[in-house]
Amino acid sequence: MRRIGLLIALLIVANPAKGVSPGDGRLHVDSVVVTLIEQVEVSARDAGALAAVEVQEGQRVREGQLLARLEDTEAKLIRNKAQFEFDIAKKQAASDVKLRYAKTSLEVATTEERRGLESVGKFSKSVSQSELDQLRLAKEKAALEYEQAGEDQEIARLTARLKENEVETGTFNVERRQIVSPIAGVVVQIKRHKGEWVQLGESIVRIVRVDHLRAEAFLNSHDVSGDLAGRPVSLVVDLPGAPKSEFPGKIVFISPEVNPVNGQFRVWAEIENRDQLLRPGLQGSMVILPAGQ
Repeated sequence: MRRIGLLIALLIVANPAKGVSPGDGRLHVDSVVVTLIEQVEVSARDAGALAAVEVQEGQRVREGQLLARLEDTEAKLIRNKAQFEFDIAKKQAASDVKLRYAKTSLEVATTEERRGLESVGKFSKSVSQSELDQLRLAKEKAALEYEQAGEDQEIARLTARLKENEVETGTFNVERRQIVSPIAGVVVQIKRHKGEWVQLGESIVRIVRVDHLRAEAFLNSHDVSGDLAGRPVSLVVDLPGAPKSEFPGKIVFISPEVNPVNGQFRVWAEIENRDQLLRPGLQGSMVILPAGQ
């Protein structure tokens, strides 16, 4: 890529841009080269055997579209197991049967102890001290069981959250074995094919963005006045059967550096590539229009 950029720069310098500003404020640039704005080497996020390649060279793809897939049988089994365990834990967390039973037991034990004490209050020898101790012990046991049931349900809720996290991890491990396009563009190269083993980070598919391209030019600093940032442009390129085809765009980059030898600086214009008629490497001219035109 560095070599290509150097060749483009040499080509533009060899044919220096001649900026002419007529009275209407337009700036004409005679030498412009069309280049790519964005290209991506889509790589594997995991190691494994390539199970399928879902695209072909020359195919247009959208952002997020599936390009290829690594073998994912084991990852899916692990995810499914985690899902089953999460479903079980979720049911256990939602169930309050033990808690309600423990609460009822506590209420019964409390009532029995109160009745025993009331009976002793009326008839001192109706209930022995040993029986009162057993009633008190039964109530305390029921209270502890009620407390334990509450803690068990809270643990069940935390377990459900843990299992849910395992499901998310399993889903992530499945998704990371799917290779998707990070941009909308055209597949220009498929580097690995079905059945091949790929390593983590190894490039699988190369995609270039073609809906917007970049027009690069060098301007003479003494011909430019005012700020060029954001100004609209019109790129003119001779296409087969359609000479002087025009494409709209705007200035998106102005180099802060001026070449001390020739007094030139570099600018980029982002061009709307309607119907994908433009191709990187084409040469043409460009008119930089006044701001707001």
